[in-house]
Amino acid sequence: MKRQERVVSDGADDAVCSRIASGQDMSAERLNDCVAEMARETGFNHYLLAEFPRGDRSGFASNCLACNWPQELIDFYEEVDLFHCCKLVAALKKTAMPVLCDKASFESTAANQENQRLAALFTVHGLKTTFAFALHDMHLRQYIFAFSGERARLTRAEVMEQVFRAMEFLELFGQQNPVEKPSESLGNREIECLRWSAAGKSSEEIAIILDLSAHTVVGYLKSAMRKLDSVNRMQAIARAFRYRLL
Repeated sequence: MKRQERVVSDGADDAVCSRIASGQDMSAERLNDCVAEMARETGFNHYLLAEFPRGDRSGFASNCLACNWPQELIDFYEEVDLFHCCKLVAALKKTAMPVLCDKASFESTAANQENQRLAALFTVHGLKTTFAFALHDMHLRQYIFAFSGERARLTRAEVMEQVFRAMEFLELFGQQNPVEKPSESLGNREIECLRWSAAGKSSEEIAIILDLSAHTVVGYLKSAMRKLDSVNRMQAIARAFRYRLL
């Protein structure tokens, strides 16, 4: 290694203040244990670690990575499909700071006939107050850490400790779980057509912008949809964003 590269590398290593060894296993099982420990140490009975719901994957089960909710609650929550539009997710979309929801954290933000039953279930199982925050890993995948129970508001020191510990866990989890990639690489033109389509342009408008025929643009978009295993343009765009192609 060249001296300059070694200095940069050494400097980066010196800047890391994580207490977790870089070679430590951070499998899904180990991550679950770590989040459970975070909950216990702050007096919460229940915990949830989930990927932030996205347009092409908004359900609870498909995003849940670690959770100790009662199975009855998990099954019902997946059935009513309210995770992507619940009050907690809505709150986390509006701030980069941790939030504390003192009631109805996982109910829908809109009037929903299942909200009353859902609120009763969460209350019966002791999920009355929820402390939560969102973080992303080095691949820019965003996650939600949520701890529920009946304890009072956390102190500033407790909040800082929880957020930093979560960052440590995600650092290793991200290193050991690389970002998803499409089965085939997309060409520059395919990505350009997807990008303009995401901006709301029609095939004819994209053709004018890129100085191509509309038929050619449609061909590029169909090719991109196939490579992204998508049934329409909207799904292809959503997956392209997930793969960080746009």
